Amino acid sequence: MKQTNLSIFIPHKGCPNTCSFCNQRFISGSERAPTPEEVRAVLASQVNILSQSGLKAEIAFFGGSFTAVDKDYRRALLYAASEYVKEFPEQYAGIRCSTRPDCIDENILDELKLYGVTAVELGAQSMNDEVLKANLRGHTAEDVRKASRLIKSYGIELGLQMMTGLYQDKPSYCLDTAREFASLKADTARIYPTVILKGTMLDELREQGVYESFSFEDTVDLCAKLLLFFEENNIPVIRLGLHASEGVEEQMTGGVYHQALGDIVKSRIMLMKMREQINRLGGRRFVVYTDKRNIGTVIGHCGENRDLLAEEGITFKIKEKSGEYLEIKAAPQKLKQ
Repeated sequence: MKQTNLSIFIPHKGCPNTCSFCNQRFISGSERAPTPEEVRAVLASQVNILSQSGLKAEIAFFGGSFTAVDKDYRRALLYAASEYVKEFPEQYAGIRCSTRPDCIDENILDELKLYGVTAVELGAQSMNDEVLKANLRGHTAEDVRKASRLIKSYGIELGLQMMTGLYQDKPSYCLDTAREFASLKADTARIYPTVILKGTMLDELREQGVYESFSFEDTVDLCAKLLLFFEENNIPVIRLGLHASEGVEEQMTGGVYHQALGDIVKSRIMLMKMREQINRLGGRRFVVYTDKRNIGTVIGHCGENRDLLAEEGITFKIKEKSGEYLEIKAAPQKLKQ
């Protein structure tokens, strides 16, 4: 059975400071934290929908630093969620939450375990202390390491979240962060290219001309490398880029945001794999054998891969071949354009 998240946003609640990039109200699309009764209403409304779609969901408390919110409020939310996990085990697979690395300790994990929390995601953002300090994160890379090891020791799934293109960031720092995530045995990862929002420190630095995030092209290339690395290390990337939100689109002043970013990056990875085989074969005309579901990715977002290769004098046609396939052979004759 396929699994999904049913996200319940707790905007900015519990965060001990405001980071350089943060305007959580716009990111989450929500200004007010839900009551336990509202959480129950949402969960009740989704039971039949999940049943009919054949999906199981983890109830996900996202948007703020969940383990730093008021203790009574947090426990009330966890209790509400745990009721539905127990009553509807075919629809709800467990509870997950996101929080800061410096808001995890044994007492918190004892509580999360008691209420049946199955996964904790840490907003690490970077494993470079200079970047963390420059962006007012208020924690260190060592805090991430300690919290990650503690979560794993409790048998709770570990998710690690990273950002690219922060103030004073470098692509090499991002790749180093991914390597640290692998060494910490992350079960999942999320990659968020920086979006500069109005009213944030990053926006002020942008206006002063002292900061510019990575370009769109550089971000796509970097995220392609990150996805390949995580794939090689068996770490599923469960999100690439912020969710589509009018608040984000209206409030962004810079950085990288695209509703189809994940598809664009996957197409870029496919282009890298195609070039690898093409370079080995040599020549200009090819046949690409791939599964039907991969055809769009081979062609590229808005035909980008075909266009880029055409600029190099390379043409190809596609033939379907079932399975996890990408095989390229020299074309026996001139391809029809």
